Amino acid sequence: MTSPAGPPPTDGRDDERRQVKLLAVTACPTGIAHTYMAAEKLAQAAASRGIEMKVETQGSIGAENVLDDNDVRSADGIIVAADKDVDLSRFAGKRVLTAGVAEGIHHPEQLIERVLSAPVHAPGGAAGGPASATAGRGKERGPVYKALMNGVSYMIPFVVVGGLLIAVSLALGGHATSKGYVIPDGTFWAHVNAIGGIGFQLMIPILSGYIAYAIADRPALVPGMIGGWIANTGALYDSKAGAGFIGAIVTGFLAGYLVLWIKKVRLPRFVQPIMPIIVIPIVATTALGLFFIYVIGKPISWVFEHLTSWLGGMTGTSAILLGAILGLMIAFDMGGPVNKTAFLFGAGLIASGNQTVMGMCAAAIPVMPLGQGMATLIRRRLYTEQERETGLAALFMGCFGISEGAIPFAAARPAQVIPANMLGGAVAGAVAGLAGVKDAVPHGGPIVAVLGAVSGVPMFFVAVVIGSVVTALTTVALVDASGRRGRVAGAAAVPVAAVEAVPVGAGSGAPSGAVGDGFPPAAPAQASSASTGAGGSGEESSSSATVGSGRAVVVVSEDREEVRSEVLSGYLTERTVKVSLASEDKDAAIREMAELLGRSGRVGDVDELVATALRREEQGTTGLGEEIAIPHAKTDAVTAPVVGFARSAEGVEWGALDGTKARLVFMIAVPQAAAGDEHLRILALLSRKLMDPGFRERLLAVPDERAVLDVLGEIG
Repeated sequence: MTSPAGPPPTDGRDDERRQVKLLAVTACPTGIAHTYMAAEKLAQAAASRGIEMKVETQGSIGAENVLDDNDVRSADGIIVAADKDVDLSRFAGKRVLTAGVAEGIHHPEQLIERVLSAPVHAPGGAAGGPASATAGRGKERGPVYKALMNGVSYMIPFVVVGGLLIAVSLALGGHATSKGYVIPDGTFWAHVNAIGGIGFQLMIPILSGYIAYAIADRPALVPGMIGGWIANTGALYDSKAGAGFIGAIVTGFLAGYLVLWIKKVRLPRFVQPIMPIIVIPIVATTALGLFFIYVIGKPISWVFEHLTSWLGGMTGTSAILLGAILGLMIAFDMGGPVNKTAFLFGAGLIASGNQTVMGMCAAAIPVMPLGQGMATLIRRRLYTEQERETGLAALFMGCFGISEGAIPFAAARPAQVIPANMLGGAVAGAVAGLAGVKDAVPHGGPIVAVLGAVSGVPMFFVAVVIGSVVTALTTVALVDASGRRGRVAGAAAVPVAAVEAVPVGAGSGAPSGAVGDGFPPAAPAQASSASTGAGGSGEESSSSATVGSGRAVVVVSEDREEVRSEVLSGYLTERTVKVSLASEDKDAAIREMAELLGRSGRVGDVDELVATALRREEQGTTGLGEEIAIPHAKTDAVTAPVVGFARSAEGVEWGALDGTKARLVFMIAVPQAAAGDEHLRILALLSRKLMDPGFRERLLAVPDERAVLDVLGEIG
């Protein structure tokens, strides 16, 4: 029988010789940790199944190991594990499976199983469009999120470069004057400052342009960037401040969806070749630009003119209330129109002798970058490596009163970061107002106090520190809560999935490129109830496999967890469970776990098992984050698959990318003969269940080995 996954073979020997070839692309918004983690996991999963795979990584340093036309032509399927825009047009006519980058890390074997039954990507299909299959497991990011993160990922270098150059030039070449910190014209530091200013000018249109690009591809790039520039240039619509990064987000989405709409318009064939390079950019740019200037821009200008007048009428009211309001405004959009309105109001009153209003603003200005930078230090596991690096840059920018240092965080997580920023800014402004802090120059941040422009310096720093701490703690709480909700929702949303494998075994006549090709059968489980037959797969005969017919069917569902649990329950027993891991470092912990596995009677050589596990750690940490580590070894030092579990009260440093110490440690050891499906199946079971925070909490809370085993019984 011919499988729809590939063309029919000429004979069985061709099928044996024909190796499945898969391609993959991994990409995350920041392009550091998750991009390469997903690539490694996919490559390892493919290698363990005897599948040839080439993985292209679209990281922060650009695309590496790029897939060429020959790769695509000979591929049986392509996995795209990405949380940002990836161009799928080059994969037209091939089976394409799209998923979030986290799926590539946590469930690579499932993606490999499903890609060869994915739909064929239609020629001319939009990037990430409906022609590609989605993984359907875990939390799949929507197009709005991916577009936003695409813009943020391209904007971050402009923010960092621009902000740091401005901060350094102000620190080394600036002087406090009544007009703020001024660098003399024509000096070296004036030129450095100008270069940094160009970076800040470009970051807003870059954000807008690449949001649009993610939605509608290259034709949307020009209207997106020009729209972002218009949004940031208030003079075009009689606004002193411009719409800032919030305006850029608006123009980015408007440009993207406008271009998508224009693409749907039916036009004569002779016009189509010039549509993407002439017609669409011109029409979309003109329409978007005029719409912003005449429709959106005018109301923005009117609102902020009246806001300034309203603030002017508040100078005689409570200093605490005024400081809180100014702090809220300063923190809301970090250099945007609301921020600029409050800033210009404070700066304008300096000339009339009222320096207290600027003192309130000066205390609030650094709170956002300082608070977001502190948040990346307080809870490192909530942030990627790139975000932590951006956090350090934000701390530096905050010291020099550059509030834009927090924009990447606000753009990436607006629902969590902006409220936290506003709360901290309000607190800082209120404390400064209560203490009567004064600022003689229109600038903010610790730099103004260090250089003598502030009166009431101690209380100024108190206001800044309290506001920054409030922002950091609120951000951490909101981001953590949001992540927990997402993980719980992702766990609850795991659908029933059936994967049908075509005939396996030599000479079975399985079509080249079918799901079973190149997948080595698992060794029979000595301690499980699985039965195998000719051409068997090692799956359970009663509910998950029909072996005698030469066809294997694996069904995984929430209400049939026992299908997989029978496999794991034979490997993990009370003998291999320990409630208290004594070791304090990874090497010692691996030895202690190996000795624990030795209790099962299935370990013939503990020293060799330890050595193999340590060699695996040298290839890449098995610390998965979320306080989990799963060291594993494929070695004939064990006579049958065995799994052990131990808890560590203090945690063991395992090199996890999220910075957490491992408190839940599972160790898997399998013989070389069972190193294919059996090894991956155990890993898949553990990783899927351990993504449930409630399950992890129960494991940490129960008192003894018997209770631990009861909880682990939910796995198998």
